[in-house]
Amino acid sequence: MATITGGELVARMLKGAGVTHVFTLPGLHVAPIYAGCIAEGIRVVDTRHEQAAAHAADAFARLTRSLGVAVVTAGPGVTDALTGVANAWSAQSPLLLIGGAAPQFNAGRGSLQEMEQVDLFTRITKYADRVPAPDRVPVFLAKAIRIALTGRPGPVFLEIPWDVLSNGVEESEAPIPRSYRTSARAAGDPAFVERAVELFDHAQKVAVLAGSSVYWDDAAAELDEFARKAAAPVYLNGSGRGCLPWSHPNFFQHTRKDALGEADAALVLGTPFDFRLSYGSAPTFGERLRIVQVDSDPAEIGRNRAVEVGIVGDTKLVLRQLVDGLSKKGRTAFLQTLRSREAKKREELSVFEASDQVPIHHYRLAKALDTVAHQNGRDPMFIGDGGNYVAIAAKVLRLHAPGRWLDPGPLGCLGVGAPFALAAKILHPDRTVFVVQGDGSFGLNGMDFETALRFELPMVCVVGNDAAWGQIRIPQVAAHGEDRSPATLLAPTRYDRIVEAMGGWGELVTEPVELIGALERAVESNTVACVNVMLDPEAPAASGSIGYAV
Repeated sequence: MATITGGELVARMLKGAGVTHVFTLPGLHVAPIYAGCIAEGIRVVDTRHEQAAAHAADAFARLTRSLGVAVVTAGPGVTDALTGVANAWSAQSPLLLIGGAAPQFNAGRGSLQEMEQVDLFTRITKYADRVPAPDRVPVFLAKAIRIALTGRPGPVFLEIPWDVLSNGVEESEAPIPRSYRTSARAAGDPAFVERAVELFDHAQKVAVLAGSSVYWDDAAAELDEFARKAAAPVYLNGSGRGCLPWSHPNFFQHTRKDALGEADAALVLGTPFDFRLSYGSAPTFGERLRIVQVDSDPAEIGRNRAVEVGIVGDTKLVLRQLVDGLSKKGRTAFLQTLRSREAKKREELSVFEASDQVPIHHYRLAKALDTVAHQNGRDPMFIGDGGNYVAIAAKVLRLHAPGRWLDPGPLGCLGVGAPFALAAKILHPDRTVFVVQGDGSFGLNGMDFETALRFELPMVCVVGNDAAWGQIRIPQVAAHGEDRSPATLLAPTRYDRIVEAMGGWGELVTEPVELIGALERAVESNTVACVNVMLDPEAPAASGSIGYAV
C-alpha cells in the first residue's frame, strides 16, 4: 500500500480546511511540510522574520473569517513567532502556528534548536500540543482547527518534530477526518432577549457600541437594521470598523463619550470593557446607563462592569432576535443632537486638516491620504501600524465596508504593517492597500516590504515621520521632563530610500502642498512604494489628539 509522510499529511489537512496560503521563514525542521504544500497546491509565502509570518497569517485569518496558518522552524523560529501569536490571542484571531522541533529519537541529547516549546504557548492560545507520531497528524490537526474556529476564535499551536514530519505511514493508518467541526450558530436565550427588547422599548435614548464580533459573525446588515429601528447612534471599534459605512445616518465617530454618558440604554456587541473603554466606567460610561451586552464568551459578560442583561450567542442571530422583537421605533431627537455635535467636532478638526504648517500636521497628512485613497472609485484598504499618527488617521479615513481597516488590536503590537499588507494584497489584488505606518513601527518588520516586492504585491506605505516614539515621548516629557525622557527619540531616517534600495519606489515629503502629488505618484507606481512624510512631533499634543492608556 502507499505511504505518506507526516509533512504530506499536514498539507492534506490544511487543503481540506480550505487553506490556500501558508506564511513561513524557511527551516529544515519543517521542510517536509513545504514539499506537501507544493503537492497540494498551497502557496508558500516566505517572510523575512517569523514574527512577520505569524502577523501575516493573523491578517489572513481576519480577512477570510477563517483559518490563517504560519509554519516556523524550531527554537528561535518558534520564539520569534511568539509575539504574533500573542497579538492574535488578544485580537481573537484563529491563527494556527505549526512549529518544528528536534527529532524525538535525539530528545534530551542537545539537538540543534532543541528546547521546550509547547509550554510557551499555553497561556496565549486556546490549545497547544505536540504531535507524537505521523499517523496522529490528522487527528491533532483536526482538533487544533476545530478549537481555533469554534466559539470565540483564537490561535492554536502545534509542535511537530522533524521525524514525525519526515517518517512515512500507511495511508490507511492515517485517514483524513471529515466533518470534524460544525458551523452552526447559537442564538440568544429567548428570555434574555425579551428582557433586552423591553429595556430598549422603554428607553428614550439608545446607543450602540459594536466591536469585532459584528465583523466575525457577518452581522453588518443586522446592525444596520437595529440602528435604524432603535434610532441609535453606532460607534465602531476593533474589526467592527467599516461595518456601517462612514456615510450611514447612524454612524458616529466623535461623540462616543457623550452618547454613552447621556443614553438610558446601550447595546454592547463583542466589545470588552477594557482600557479602551475606561474598563466600563466613567468618563466613557454614564453611571446610570443600563447595558445589554452580547458576546459568544460567557466569561466576558459583566467583566469590569455590571450589565442589566447579558446575552450569550452569535451576534448575527442575536441582533436578528432584537430587531424582530422591538415593538416601536426609537426617537430621533438623540441622533439629531449628537449629529450637531459631530458636525462641530468635524469643523474643529478641519482646521488641522487644512493646516499649512511645517513640519506637516498629522491631520493634514491623514486628510490628504483619505483624498487620494478614494480617487477614481478605488476601494481602499488601510493597515494601521503605529501610535499617534495612526490614532489620528483613524478619525479621518473613511471606510465604506467591513474588512477595510486592520490594526493590531488590544495588544497594541507594533510591526504589523508590512505583514498585514501582504495578506491583504494576496486576498484582494484589485484593492489599493495603504500601510499607515509610524516611523518607529517601520523598524520592526519593514524588511517585509522586500517580501511584497518578491511576490509582486503593490502597496503604498505612508510613513508619518516625527523622528520619535511620539505616543510615548509626549506624555513622558510632560510627566518627567525633557532630561528624563531617554529612549524616545529617533533619527529622521529616509525610509523612502530604504524601500527604494529594496527595489521599490520612494519619495520624501516636507511641505503640505507636496502631499497629494506624492501619494498619487506612489499609487501610480504600481509597485511597493513609500511616502516618507516629515511630521511635527508636537502636533498631537497641540491638537488634543494624544492618547495613551494603561
